[in-house]
Amino acid sequence: MYTKYKIALTGGIGTGKTYLSRHFVEMGIPVFYSDVEAKKLYQEPQFKEALCQEFGAGIFALDGSVDFVKMGALVFNDVQQLRKLEAMVHPRVMEMFEEWAGRQTAPAVIMETAIVFEAGLTGYFDKIIVADAPLELRIHRIRQRDPHLTREDVLQRMARQMPQEEKCARADLVVCTGETYAEGKGFFERG
Repeated sequence: MYTKYKIALTGGIGTGKTYLSRHFVEMGIPVFYSDVEAKKLYQEPQFKEALCQEFGAGIFALDGSVDFVKMGALVFNDVQQLRKLEAMVHPRVMEMFEEWAGRQTAPAVIMETAIVFEAGLTGYFDKIIVADAPLELRIHRIRQRDPHLTREDVLQRMARQMPQEEKCARADLVVCTGETYAEGKGFFERG
């Protein structure tokens, strides 16, 4: 078991978590990107089989890979389906984080994850940082990243997450990434 200081970097979609995490990396603090690592699970044959059993073959593309657009449409439109997926993914991602953190040499490690509160992981971390940004900016960022999503799609996905205001209220630290990320950048430049 490692004794590193564990920090969660969280926030709703479009708040700038990845942007902030890059600054932590520049400061020498390793960051575990839970979404990236979770997507690796979708390549594992056993995990794909479990997904097929739980959600059906309709979530797969013709080449056998998980079609994340179809998966997203399924789980973001049905809270029970989302909870099923989370129950499959979260425990394994936490195992992956633990293994990864044990290999790091820095005194602190960060997990970037959108759902630290929703997944009941608050007690696992020493501190929780929440990235924040104005709603319209968040919608704009998400639609730039995923142009197939409508404004209504984005709002629906946001509605499935804990309200951003509640995340901010529960945080140890809130960093606003601002209109041009200047506010978030300023946080790191204050030293």
